[in-house]
Amino acid sequence: MKQFKQMFIAQLKLTFREKQSWFWGIFFPVILMSIFMVIFSGSTEDDFSASVAIIDENPNTTSEMFHNQLKQIPVLEMETSDPVSREEADELIKNQDVHAAIILPESADATSIHLIVNKENEQDMTTQALSGILEQFIQQANLYAVGATPKYELQFEFITSGSNELSYTDFLLTGMIALAIAQGGMFGMVDLVELRRKGVIKRLRMTPANMNLFGLSDMVMRLLFSVVQIILLSFIGVFIFGANLYINFPSLVIVFLLGSLSFNALGYFFSSFSKTSEAYMGVANIASFIMMFLSGVFFPIETMPEWIQPISNILPLTYFVEGLRESMIYSTNVFSGTLWSGIAIMILWGVITFIIGSWLYKRGSIISTR
Repeated sequence: MKQFKQMFIAQLKLTFREKQSWFWGIFFPVILMSIFMVIFSGSTEDDFSASVAIIDENPNTTSEMFHNQLKQIPVLEMETSDPVSREEADELIKNQDVHAAIILPESADATSIHLIVNKENEQDMTTQALSGILEQFIQQANLYAVGATPKYELQFEFITSGSNELSYTDFLLTGMIALAIAQGGMFGMVDLVELRRKGVIKRLRMTPANMNLFGLSDMVMRLLFSVVQIILLSFIGVFIFGANLYINFPSLVIVFLLGSLSFNALGYFFSSFSKTSEAYMGVANIASFIMMFLSGVFFPIETMPEWIQPISNILPLTYFVEGLRESMIYSTNVFSGTLWSGIAIMILWGVITFIIGSWLYKRGSIISTR
């Protein structure tokens, strides 16, 4: 116990001295999460609105009817109370003063409504929403024209374990917590590279020091570092950005412990073949940025291109993110099969990388001895 205590204190001092670990483990996730939450927080469907200009160059009974009905759509904000000319509308769109312009039918017998948008915003979410709104508007107009009444309607129902509907801040918070813990493991083993390069590990093996206790003390220190991460980010997300958490603590403890150990093993693997700390940080940066954008941290994997999704489905961070969301947002029971299937893949990554890393360390030790 005395030896473990001394080794733990030594590991703690090494971590405090390693500024890169603190940046990637604490400050970078906080800064990144704050940026995304400031951009996306509070953006709900109820807040959606789009500014439009109405073009009615040949007023008639049909265009007048459509104009009056469009005014009744609450999410459409008319740029002016009166219609504008085509030239004025084009100028408004080019300057992005309005999201779109709507050309009303030019005669009572005309059967089309035109939507004009800026080419730069063709794939914009507002443009897509406007297109959907007008499609529904035209369908309703067609039913009215033939004297038919709608028989079916679509109703949304939200089911969640919490008392409120989940927001993007809830989604992002758990993703950033998973990313922070994963980066803590991947970037945190850089000190092993320096210890090996300076011959410290080799000299430790020649002393009565227990190398198993050395590894255990490092692992415990990393876990405590991860506890700080999850508490800090949770407090920022909940009390500053208004995120909601519905935690199942047994599930959270299991996902947290196994996820932290798996990414520590990944960092251990990186250190086993890196000759310098610069090489280690380069490999860890590449792995981190690939997983950051392909593991569902910021956006659901289902929204990504189909050819990317198979890559996302093999990354360990994908299942760590899902596990934290299950345990911190959906309050998933610890006996859930879905939870454990993701944990199994994450553990598999940890076991394989640890075995390979240990073999590379042992092989390097044998070669240096010879």
